[in-house]
Amino acid sequence: MLSSEFWKRRSLRVRDNQRTKAAELTLRESLYPICLVTILFFLWGFSYGLLDTLNKHFQTTLDIDKTRSSGLQAAYFGAYPLASLGHAAWILRHFGYRAVFIWGLFLYGLGALLAIPAIIHHSFAGFCVCIFIIGNGLGSLETAANPYITVCGPPKFSEIRINTAQAFNGIGTVIAPVLGSYVFFDFDEQTALRNVQWVYLAIACFVYILAAVFFFSTIPEITDADMAFQAAETHAEAEDKPFRKQYRLFHAAFAQFCYTGSQVAIAGYFINYVTETRADTSASLGSKFLAGSQAGFAIGRFGGAALMHFVKPRLVFGVFMTMCIVFIAPAITQHGDVGMSMLFVVMLFESICFPTIVALGMRGLGRHTKRGSGWIVGGVLGGACVPPLMGAVADARGTGFAMVVPLCFFVAAWTYALAVNFVPAYRDTVDAFSTTEVGVRDRQDVVMGDESGDMGAVGDEKPGVVNSERV
Repeated sequence: MLSSEFWKRRSLRVRDNQRTKAAELTLRESLYPICLVTILFFLWGFSYGLLDTLNKHFQTTLDIDKTRSSGLQAAYFGAYPLASLGHAAWILRHFGYRAVFIWGLFLYGLGALLAIPAIIHHSFAGFCVCIFIIGNGLGSLETAANPYITVCGPPKFSEIRINTAQAFNGIGTVIAPVLGSYVFFDFDEQTALRNVQWVYLAIACFVYILAAVFFFSTIPEITDADMAFQAAETHAEAEDKPFRKQYRLFHAAFAQFCYTGSQVAIAGYFINYVTETRADTSASLGSKFLAGSQAGFAIGRFGGAALMHFVKPRLVFGVFMTMCIVFIAPAITQHGDVGMSMLFVVMLFESICFPTIVALGMRGLGRHTKRGSGWIVGGVLGGACVPPLMGAVADARGTGFAMVVPLCFFVAAWTYALAVNFVPAYRDTVDAFSTTEVGVRDRQDVVMGDESGDMGAVGDEKPGVVNSERV
């Protein structure tokens, strides 16, 4: 087991200028790696849902206002660009996807372990630092997992694939508030904080076990050469342009910034909204309502992915983004059950927006795919910028009126939905990938590995790499 051959097969480095057959994987061949990576989507959904619950919990137990409590979101999402454009992007381009998965899980577990002494000492600033480390870990995972799910398997199904995987993110966001309603709010302060410690210890143990699973698993790597091949096969030649001229990518990153900021602000202040605007609503009950709205979010992702089998993903995205604007507006003035129900509907239609922006924004990037994915994931920085703005408005005018902030950012994100549906330069590139047969038809010339089931090398010593001269 510990032979040199074993360690060579565990190598995390893959050369980006060489073709593998990973860009042509069929549905069957991509099933195991997709299932493994989908676990990561559940993890950061759980972490994100837990953060929304802790936002209100710390307002109560540490006696801080809404603006300061938004420091949790600022620390969490502020770490994303550092990962997606910095360390995780560097590892992705110089090593590969599996290396980034392991690195992200290591940082996630480290932040979870360091959170325990911060909680013991009631240090909100210390806990924000730990959340920043966790955010770097999750930002690393998103930098790799979103593009990996998008490109691992037939290109024409990429939006369906990423929305289905992201639906498990939604499941995590449902479980976390339910857990929070029972272990954070129904106890005295000391017991509740002790329960938070146990939650983060369990998270650390789980992610380190998962990191070991990724290390010992053999999953196909996808190189820049593979993505250039995909773009050429679909006749989407955008990759021939210099990176600085990929204006569709930068528009997608801007839309991701605005959309994510709105989504995070709504979820982060959902409990505040219902406790302020709905009579006789406690924080514990508000947490259960948040779980219900997140359930609608998860259902929307499964439903949206199913709908994409019959309707072009860009059209589904356009309708869902429009509905977010339509239903958030009444929540500003209509309070009580009516206002809360509007937020439920908004979160239902939010469901497919984030992953679909990722998938559509990466269309046609070819050799720029890894670098471009970092910019789109870096747009998550909106989750650090918009909640403090909404918190300041909520402190001054109430959480109900503060819903005008996510409304404005939804409108800004809507510009990308309009462009991808009505601007030919956007629409034609997206549609080229929707009709390609790469990975759909049976392949007779694909080298998928040796008898052990690994992605074997052909003309190269590195596992998972096929010499480009032989392709």
